[in-house]
Amino acid sequence: PPPPPPPPAPPQAPLGFAAPAPPAYGAMPVAPGVPVLGKRRAVGLTILVSIVTCGIWTYVWAFQNGEALKRWSGEGLGGALHLVLTIVFAPVPMFMLAGEVEQLYRRDGRQPPITTLWGLWCLLPLIGNIVWYVRIQHAINDYWTAHGQTNQPSLT
Repeated sequence: PPPPPPPPAPPQAPLGFAAPAPPAYGAMPVAPGVPVLGKRRAVGLTILVSIVTCGIWTYVWAFQNGEALKRWSGEGLGGALHLVLTIVFAPVPMFMLAGEVEQLYRRDGRQPPITTLWGLWCLLPLIGNIVWYVRIQHAINDYWTAHGQTNQPSLT
């Protein structure tokens, strides 16, 4: 009998386009529409890096948290819009992010530790921003922990 035909060749990316990269080792593929649990972030380390970078890290932080909340809930502004708002209208994201966190807690039937009104801390220069950041990051970290996140808090 003749030998079996060779297996079909894997699909090739169109000319000028790279084939999609396989998932990183240990990464779990995520289906569209499936919530992705966010990461807990180190409060003190983030404040320190924000000070050392003269506030530039706050843009990264706004993107990371905005994106994580959007991937989890499917609602909210998302990372890119939080980043743009942080750059262009600095106090606005303080209200928006607090409101998104508040809604996550309410959807779970829990009392939110932070509300949209916490954005008013922006009226108190420097110390107000630190108080707001500490409270909101603790609220986000607690939310992820309640949903099973066990990562060691870090910058990313």
